[in-house]
Amino acid sequence: MSDNGMRPSWETYFMDIAHLVAKRSTCRRRAVGALLVKDKRILSTGYNGAPSGLKHCLDIGCLREELNIASGERHELCRGIHAEQNAIIQAALHGVSIKDATLFCTNQPCSICAKMLINAGITKVYYRSGYADAMSVEMFKEANVELIKYRENS
Repeated sequence: MSDNGMRPSWETYFMDIAHLVAKRSTCRRRAVGALLVKDKRILSTGYNGAPSGLKHCLDIGCLREELNIASGERHELCRGIHAEQNAIIQAALHGVSIKDATLFCTNQPCSICAKMLINAGITKVYYRSGYADAMSVEMFKEANVELIKYRENS
């Protein structure tokens, strides 16, 4: 909350929206929401799930569950797109530049998303929950992308 106790901080506001976006997820294992923000303006949003027009894992099951694949491994064996990827794709689809934007995400990005975010020019990443992918932390650090674990009441 802000000093007067009435309004949330900008970080809380955007993280709360990312949490709401995550509710659209169609993944059976983890609901993730992401927002790309610049100058206190939302540029795009994304949640994890199957590409547009394809059947959702909620409807047909999860190959990763069937094969007992651990979180953070074998990303290619998933029909879903990560929330961060969808936020980047939506911005590109609608011609919105995300260079120098900040990502707010319910989860720490994986190394695949980290590479995409770095190349897209994202300068700061706020996340609420961790993820089993130390390589993404290393890449963000090397690329000078600020990685910030969001704390309630920030």
